[in-house]
Amino acid sequence: MTAFASAEIQTDAGRISCELRAVNHRFLDIALRLPEELRVLEPVIREKIAARLSRGKLDVVFRLVKSSDGDALQLDEAFLAKLSETALTLSDKLPGLRTDLASILQMPGVLQARDTDMEKLHADALALLSTALDDFIAAREREGAKLADVIAERGDAVAAIAAQVRSLVPVIREAQRAKLSARMAEFADTLEPGRLEQELVLWLQKLDVDEELDRLDSHVAELRRVLKQREPVGRRLDFLLQEFNREANTLGSKSVDSRTSNAAIELKVLIDQIREQVQNLE
Repeated sequence: MTAFASAEIQTDAGRISCELRAVNHRFLDIALRLPEELRVLEPVIREKIAARLSRGKLDVVFRLVKSSDGDALQLDEAFLAKLSETALTLSDKLPGLRTDLASILQMPGVLQARDTDMEKLHADALALLSTALDDFIAAREREGAKLADVIAERGDAVAAIAAQVRSLVPVIREAQRAKLSARMAEFADTLEPGRLEQELVLWLQKLDVDEELDRLDSHVAELRRVLKQREPVGRRLDFLLQEFNREANTLGSKSVDSRTSNAAIELKVLIDQIREQVQNLE
């Protein structure tokens, strides 16, 4: 299912943003882009995503824009105090010695880069991921609800065609019985007693599609039930559609009437339309 979500948060180290973008895929395929400061989190991020998503080709992008004071320097006051004491001692012994603030600040150890709290940065990044995933899943659920309505409509159309074929079966069966009886009557004198009736029964049994229609009705009922579940249903529907297609193919192969042949074609069109939509479901 296609979806997009983004979130950002301001931290002591700077502003972190997270983007999630997904397109259809049979399985979960995660592509991660992380700044250097967050690379150590890659296994954890993958694990957290896999715990909440099961399908889709997912692009995950983290960005870190460091704050203006992220690289600020901090003064080592204790070290500076020791330098001052040393300077005073030397000034007594060396009256010509001159020092200034700039020279002192340039001495190694007086000014140091402020360390980033990596533990807090990582915790903030993972919290941001959870927020982005919440928004991403909510977007998927909204789209999924719309797709479920579309799929349910196609399922209703399948049920309507099955009902139409069921109403045609007695008419077609009687027409075929009359046609076959007339044909075999031409050979009645050369057939054994009762052979005509046997051949007629066998022929009509081959044309029987009641089981296929019953299974189609059962599949439609299962489709409706699955669509109401609050869990990933994409793979289950993939399997169910294989069963739909099997019944449509059998119905077409048994058809001896243009109306049932057309119905089988319409069924396959609807099944393909449902399959396309199912690829968008998790």
